[in-house]
Amino acid sequence: MESINWKVEGMTCSNCALSVTRYLEKEGMQNVKVNPIDGDVHFEVVALNKDKQAALAKGISSLGYLVVEEQAPKPATQGNKAPMNRYLRYMLLCLPFTLVLMLHMIPGVHFHWLMNPWLQLTLCLPVYVIGMSYFGRSAWKSLRTGLPNMNVLVTLGATAAFVYSLAGTLIAQPENYLFYETAAAIITLVFLGNYLEDVSIHSTQKELNKLVKSQRVMATMIAYDDQHNELHFPIENTQLKSGDLILIKNGEQVPADAKILTGEATANEAIITGESEPVLKKAKDSLIGGSLLIEGTVKAQVTAAADQSVLANIINLVKKAQGDKPPVQRQADKISAVFVPLVLVIALLTFLINFYLLSGSSAHAFRDALMRSIAVLVIACPCAMGLATPAAIAVGLGRAARNGILFRNAKSLEAFKDIRQVVFDKTGTLTTGRFSIVRYQAMGVTEDEFRRILVSMERYSNHPVAKVIMREWKTNNPIRWAVIEELKGKGMKGSSKEGDTYFAGSYEMAVNHTRENDHNIYVLKNNELIGWVDVLDEIRPEAAAVINYLHEKGIKTILLSGDRQAKTEKIGIALGIQQIIAEKSPEEKLALVESLNASTPTAMVGDGINDAPALAKASIGISLSDASQVALQTADVVLMNHGLTRLPEALGLGKHTLLTIKQNLFWAFAYNIVAIPVAATGLLTPAVGALIMGLSDVVLAANSVRLFVKKVR
Repeated sequence: MESINWKVEGMTCSNCALSVTRYLEKEGMQNVKVNPIDGDVHFEVVALNKDKQAALAKGISSLGYLVVEEQAPKPATQGNKAPMNRYLRYMLLCLPFTLVLMLHMIPGVHFHWLMNPWLQLTLCLPVYVIGMSYFGRSAWKSLRTGLPNMNVLVTLGATAAFVYSLAGTLIAQPENYLFYETAAAIITLVFLGNYLEDVSIHSTQKELNKLVKSQRVMATMIAYDDQHNELHFPIENTQLKSGDLILIKNGEQVPADAKILTGEATANEAIITGESEPVLKKAKDSLIGGSLLIEGTVKAQVTAAADQSVLANIINLVKKAQGDKPPVQRQADKISAVFVPLVLVIALLTFLINFYLLSGSSAHAFRDALMRSIAVLVIACPCAMGLATPAAIAVGLGRAARNGILFRNAKSLEAFKDIRQVVFDKTGTLTTGRFSIVRYQAMGVTEDEFRRILVSMERYSNHPVAKVIMREWKTNNPIRWAVIEELKGKGMKGSSKEGDTYFAGSYEMAVNHTRENDHNIYVLKNNELIGWVDVLDEIRPEAAAVINYLHEKGIKTILLSGDRQAKTEKIGIALGIQQIIAEKSPEEKLALVESLNASTPTAMVGDGINDAPALAKASIGISLSDASQVALQTADVVLMNHGLTRLPEALGLGKHTLLTIKQNLFWAFAYNIVAIPVAATGLLTPAVGALIMGLSDVVLAANSVRLFVKKVR
């Protein structure tokens, strides 16, 4: 399957997103995710040629939206200013005409010249034309798709007031018919409301926008001429590719993922990992694109193109997650889909009931009933229900990403509310994974040969213990294996070209050769024990505080490890973990997590690679990874700062984001339940209704933005 990411302009609410989603699904696209807040559209397809791509873009255009290429953000300069918000532009065009039309509403002031119906028509007509060029066109296109949006209500309300006033003008009875100011006020105030909503909703993208801005910078590329003289020239980092040489100076942003060749520097990786403490980087160390060189200058080699960098993967991951909908939103979506037709029915009933119940002449009854039905149309707000979840998710995921917490999907946010126990892997999770060899013993072979055998085997493993062997022991004459394989949860097995069979791993394979079961690595040759190695691993300094936090929240802690019982118990008891399970293979870990999860919602914290099956079976899989592709694809949540420090914040953000979603949905439903009856009984004018409707989403966005600063732990 090919993964496609598009930017679509013109979406204003969940109905818009639903229209695009249904169209793409109808055309055979799979896993469609549409974010109405920032216009990101993601879907998967077997193959997408240029003709099919053009046809899809044209189809989306027929719905009233526009597929655009996402342009690189340009720095704001005097000669390159950002374009004015379209809603603000429309509102400013309409405002002068509307203000003049509403002059006669000032108490104690009378403008007799303004009561001329033809003058009012002249003033209202530009506003109405501008309004219909946007609201009317959008309403018509939404009706064609069978998913009427909010603009249908605005169009009907403004048109009813305009046509009613025009009829009075034409039959020369303006005293009962002049409501041009109502039509103009509805259009102008809804534009104002849309502008305020747009600004408020886009503020929820603040943290993600910071990451996006850090994605594109200028870099200094290194090249050599015919005489091997070193040349430096500027290049945009999006043009860099793997293998390019770059120079990064003191105070500059790292333009791409790279590996240091020469030089030393301290780097601030807070924008990626959430850790504010600078990290010392030396030759052969990796630099993360988007981080900042605090001190020092280095020459480095690019290891990943801009669109494949850690930062790019983070941004894409968050954008895809923002397009997800947690289960709590599904019912709201069902109601949103029928909301506009329901409001149209309520508006019609409002007109009929008020027309027959109001006293007075039929002309006055018709006028008052019409104004109340118009008020119902313009005060109803389906957008609030549709934006309740995306607004909160945008803030929650943005804050999480800014602090080194990545949610692969929005469902994980909701799942956190039910977590009652957390399962921890030991090595690299509760411990640092930075091993050191403390002692070893060779039997029947020389120490040099023993080290050569072990290094030759462990070079094919990614296990943390294997890495320390490779780091501390080296050989220039490795064994050339005929066959070498890793036995998950056991160790490495190899066969040399001479026919010898070797094994290096856990006590399980050496149980028949020794009673000493407390060593880390046992090495066998032709089924004979030839030595063992002990390594030391430190407990993470933050582990105890995190475990205590979970206990304070009433969350049970479980240590699940493949290591020996004695070593596992030593770690578990030191940290106060409530249940300790040791000597389990990956298959047994999977079965245990599946069993635990069946009885109680369970989160598992692991390295995202060896524990992949168990992470997938948990209610929430949490990886302590350096954002490798494997980790990003395995766990539901990735903690980027190489430790448990952010685990409490991840738990808190999940719960508080869900709480914010529920608050937003309550506001959206309560607003409409209260506002529509108030409008139907004539307690407010259509103009006031239009203003209140515009502000309703601002309240929702403001509540979501509180997540930026809210204490969640």
